[in-house]
Amino acid sequence: MKRHDYQADAKSSRWSWLNPFASGIASFRRVLRALLLIVFTYLIFAPFVMWYEYQRAFPNFFDPRSIIGKSKPAEAETPKVAAGLLFSDTLIIMVNNMLGNWLPNDLIYPSIFLDNPQSFQLGQLEVIRYSTRVLRDKLSRQRTTDKIDPAIDRAFTDFSNNPELWIFPSAESKFRDGAKSLQTYREGLTLGTSHFYPRADNFIELLDQLTSLLGGENTRLSNAPRGWNLRLSEETAGDRYTEGEKIQKIKVPWLQIDNNFYHARGVAYALRQVMVAVRWEFAEIIRLKRSKELLDNVIEELALANFEPLFVLNGSRDSIFANHSLKLMATLEDVRQKLINLQRMLER
Repeated sequence: MKRHDYQADAKSSRWSWLNPFASGIASFRRVLRALLLIVFTYLIFAPFVMWYEYQRAFPNFFDPRSIIGKSKPAEAETPKVAAGLLFSDTLIIMVNNMLGNWLPNDLIYPSIFLDNPQSFQLGQLEVIRYSTRVLRDKLSRQRTTDKIDPAIDRAFTDFSNNPELWIFPSAESKFRDGAKSLQTYREGLTLGTSHFYPRADNFIELLDQLTSLLGGENTRLSNAPRGWNLRLSEETAGDRYTEGEKIQKIKVPWLQIDNNFYHARGVAYALRQVMVAVRWEFAEIIRLKRSKELLDNVIEELALANFEPLFVLNGSRDSIFANHSLKLMATLEDVRQKLINLQRMLER
């Protein structure tokens, strides 16, 4: 036998144990080989699946005016449309984008290891929940004694479902129902059966809720640095009926640091989209209070929070390595202060 023939036979015999169609093997072994071949093929293509799903989990910014047929540049004035359409369209688009590739409830390899895009989507979901709650309680009601819009009430209930459930009911099915309920509310706006009241007090309430959400994100980001594990609790600061503060030991697990970073990124992404919609829904109030430039700066700074380092580093304050958590926190804290200033301008 020639040398190259011997090498070919040896190579073929090396992989013959994986061939389910080989002759002279029992049925049980044939089935076992078929299963092994499927698993082997899945492991080979899994990295490509991970890359594809990772890319889909981070959507681009969008202009909600395009949904209602807007074709002019962003600098032009928005057309006369029913109040609330842009706001509801923004929430619907964000929900549908997440439903295209919802990852937090995945239980199998490889998407179960995509914790960063999972955290990003959970951050988006928080903004959607906060915005829908204000829409239900304030924006869609003229007075606190008015009846709650049933479509928005259903939407808020659906969005409050556990995002990690994959069955009985799955998160996707509940969020899809929530998007349909928002669509029902949107149709009611065009027919005049549903309402949206872009008043200053409603605007203030929306900003107050979103500012509170940003405060929680900044706290988690500020806890990332090492060397500062003991913190003074400020829960009773200024309370004359309570004396003494508590020393809290805070240590963020190493694997949680990047999750907090991407969660805050998801909040920043969704918050920017909501602010873009708010800019047009409350255009008259913003013009009267001369706060357009301030809101535009908020939108621009939230866009700056949409950065993705190769690795989320947690360097100390005097290290040559970056601390991406503090970098993102600085941006979001500046946004939070501007939103507080915007609230004060609206209250005047």
